[in-house]
Amino acid sequence: MRFHWFLPTASDGRSLTVGTRGTHGPENAADDAARVTADRFRAPTIRYLTQIAQAAEANGFEAVLTPTGTRCEDAWLTCAALARETERLRFLVAFRPGLISPTLAAQQASTLQRMSGGRLLLNVVTGGERDEQARFGDHQGKADRYARTGEFLTVLRGAWGGEPFTFKGEHYDVVGATVLAPPDPLPRLYFGGSSAEAGPVAARHTDTYLTWGEPPDQVARKLSWIRELARQEGRQVKFGIRFHVVTRDTSAEAWAAAERLLAGLDPAHVGRVQNLLAASESTGQARMSALHERFRDGSWKASDLEIYPNVWAGVGLLRGGAGTALVGSHSEVADRIAEYASLGIDEFVLSGFPHLEEAYMVGEGVLPELRRRLAPEIRR
Repeated sequence: MRFHWFLPTASDGRSLTVGTRGTHGPENAADDAARVTADRFRAPTIRYLTQIAQAAEANGFEAVLTPTGTRCEDAWLTCAALARETERLRFLVAFRPGLISPTLAAQQASTLQRMSGGRLLLNVVTGGERDEQARFGDHQGKADRYARTGEFLTVLRGAWGGEPFTFKGEHYDVVGATVLAPPDPLPRLYFGGSSAEAGPVAARHTDTYLTWGEPPDQVARKLSWIRELARQEGRQVKFGIRFHVVTRDTSAEAWAAAERLLAGLDPAHVGRVQNLLAASESTGQARMSALHERFRDGSWKASDLEIYPNVWAGVGLLRGGAGTALVGSHSEVADRIAEYASLGIDEFVLSGFPHLEEAYMVGEGVLPELRRRLAPEIRR
């Protein structure tokens, strides 16, 4: 089992509303600014991100996931800078394959792997937001984006092979793709996607399939689907899961902290955010949104959003992507992690609000409990 943390390269703070500026629309920019100030917005400066990276390293996390998109800092450049500020921590760099040449990506990855002393991991994000893709000039449909991702990964691995690699497909035509020297070790490839188009790409190309945190029965079905697709390809794939965490010494304290994340939440604002998320082409996003659909009328309290013991859908009210959190005492959160591990989850990508303080809360509370229980299975 491996445990990773998250780098908030868009923003950080003590509230779910931090980092959601702009979801009201430009006509309400003043209201957004006031909200951010009230929530103690933390800008993703290199000094602050260094603090988080060093906290993750000190607390025994293996790597940090760095997101991709126009609403955050560039993951490649951020991780290259932070590699100099850490010693052992690995960097799971998220990037969109359709927006960069696969040969250039192979070169960048090879360079960063050497410069960091072998600490690079790659998270391949095909992209499910039409507006976001259009900002980069990418107007491919969903099926074409996933087909392009498959070809991209073929070229990426080919360029790392040590000999010039030539490939001609529907999306890429490269002749003699290569790099100065193959990265050593080869970066592990992470990939997520819940659609019919995503499954075959994961089965054929990736090392670790990532899923967002759903109830265990839904996760089990998804893992079974990917296992079977990988078996048909003659491969085996590892599995990872993405959760936020709200953990405290007692269950009551944890749920009180979750309640504070929702304090002052405007149902109208939640509605606007959900309308934006409903336009997503991502099947995974649709699955996340469905988990809290019946709780959007503003009558909630934190515990109403508990969709499975200690699995809380409150984050998804205001945030796209990973919309669930593990909430409870350190022992209860460890119980849930152990339950997901029993399904076949090998890696846990965790985060909290704010990421600096919560790295210590999870690192000092939950991880020691898991190491005590599962010492032979934990990779420290």
